[in-house]
Amino acid sequence: MPTNLNSFADYREEGHHWITLASGEFYPDILADAVALYEPVLVLFKKLLLTSESSQRLLLQIAEVESQWMRIQLCRVFRKYVSPATPVEMLKKKRQAQQINAQFGWDFRAIQEVQAAFMSRPLPDEALCAILWEYKSRGQKGYDLTDRFFIMFRAQFPDLYIDSPQRAGRDIRLGNAIKDYTNPDRPVDFVVYNAAGDQVIAIGLARYDSDRGGAQEDDRTGGYKNCANEVLNYAQKNGLGLKMLFINDGPGLLLGSMWHDYAALEQSWPGKIMVLTLRMVPGRLTREWLER
Repeated sequence: MPTNLNSFADYREEGHHWITLASGEFYPDILADAVALYEPVLVLFKKLLLTSESSQRLLLQIAEVESQWMRIQLCRVFRKYVSPATPVEMLKKKRQAQQINAQFGWDFRAIQEVQAAFMSRPLPDEALCAILWEYKSRGQKGYDLTDRFFIMFRAQFPDLYIDSPQRAGRDIRLGNAIKDYTNPDRPVDFVVYNAAGDQVIAIGLARYDSDRGGAQEDDRTGGYKNCANEVLNYAQKNGLGLKMLFINDGPGLLLGSMWHDYAALEQSWPGKIMVLTLRMVPGRLTREWLER
């Protein structure tokens, strides 16, 4: 490997040596577990489907299910069978069922067609269970990445404090970490404090890129750039020595212009931004950089 690697750009030539591949699950090995988990969802969906006189009524019945987890799974099945164009995030909102019916109900598949399509499949439907299983692990790689980074950081800097949500917890809002911050609702993944615990020295975002391309590249790096400019302009204006850490990993970094874009982001504020994969943390992230 090359020596004297000082910037994220320097690692690009042998980038495949510096990324971490998350472990995955094999098909059809997951089917037994997927069926065990989602068969009750399909059984309840069938019950509601056969007692609904319309697709709009089916959605209202789903909205009345008390268990949030079950309601979300039913909404996902509803979307597959009834309304592929309706965003799942809208369907998840229990109190908006009437509004969704009013705005999108005209495009729902007729209940008779839904019943015929559902009954044409076996119960449990292994194919649909496998699709639902994919939702189960969504975001898992990102949570694993942050967990591993926090372990590494705490081992490397035991006297510094890193604050973060627990896996799927709510993002940190900068207004809660920095008094009088201009955009208090700005979400970040972690905040690093000095040894005394009374001063923020670094703010970070972390993502695992399994597969990125096209507009997704622009959205991700564009959002990062906006966040960095906002934070670092605030720090400059208020005489603060804040740093920005972007922890990114995964094979998506090797696709398209991702590596170049992250390198450009790092160079947009020399000495103030560091982009890292997990394998770069021990060699690049130093106390001197964090505190200078």
